[in-house]
Amino acid sequence: MTTRLYQYAILLHPTSEQKKKGEGSKLIKEITTILAPDDNAAILIAARDIPEEHMVYLDRVEVAVRPF
Repeated sequence: MTTRLYQYAILLHPTSEQKKKGEGSKLIKEITTILAPDDNAAILIAARDIPEEHMVYLDRVEVAVRPF
């Protein structure tokens, strides 16, 4: 099985109320490099790495994944 190199980061976006106060998006998981067989597997690996304390905010969490 051939694998590809991917990087991902996880962001938490502010609520509209927080935006009014001038708050912006926060990086909740630093850029991480992984090997995965395809895009879907890389997304699944990244999604599993969302910190537990942010699981209640999934509507504001973004998982950014990019291949090399």
